[in-house]
Amino acid sequence: MKIQERTGAGAGRSAAPAQPSVGDRLPTPPRERKPALAALAVLLVLVGALGATMLVLQAGERIEVVKITKEIPAGQSVTDANTEPVMVAEDPGVHYIEWTKLDALKKLKAVSTIPAGVVPVGEMFGKEASVPEGRALVGLSLKEGQYPTGLKAGDVVAAYRVGGTARSGSDSDDAAGSSATGGGDSLIVDRARVDYVQPTKSGDIVSSTNRPVTLLVDSAEAAELTQAASNGEVALVLVPGN
Repeated sequence: MKIQERTGAGAGRSAAPAQPSVGDRLPTPPRERKPALAALAVLLVLVGALGATMLVLQAGERIEVVKITKEIPAGQSVTDANTEPVMVAEDPGVHYIEWTKLDALKKLKAVSTIPAGVVPVGEMFGKEASVPEGRALVGLSLKEGQYPTGLKAGDVVAAYRVGGTARSGSDSDDAAGSSATGGGDSLIVDRARVDYVQPTKSGDIVSSTNRPVTLLVDSAEAAELTQAASNGEVALVLVPGN
């Protein structure tokens, strides 16, 4: 009887269902495809490629034009010393001046002051300078000592009459007459802007000839300044504002 009970117990244990092994995995459902996301990804790739193509095309349409490196006063022209080439994107609506036309540009004058760093357009140049209303350009021819060292276009100066200095002896009456007619050391223009100064030659310390200088002054001051300049009686002094 004991043997049969043991056998029955063993048979009961063997009839229990077998447990799954640790390495087995449950089946996963198939991934859901999203065509909208795939289409969006393709669209982004196409947009990126199109943008890169446009950049390449724009880079290929650049032109070499004139750039101003030093201020050009009104009435003056470009030179090799105040210009340099620069590349810009071509734009039919902007009248850039191509670098190959620099020699032709030298024959024209700035209609108004052009600051350094500007890429000029054709409208900035003409055959004659444009003088502002109520102003006048007066030309001077000055000797060394009648203008400060380092004078340059754009400086603010005062103009003095210096021709009627004191005289002695029989010239005293002439000196008095000169003072009565506006001679002597006197202020002609308190503030004038230097429009042009003739560049000095490289290596020159003292100029042996007069140096042309052009001043932009009020029209009311032009007559007296011109008269003094014709007699060589003008001296310039730098004043605050430079």
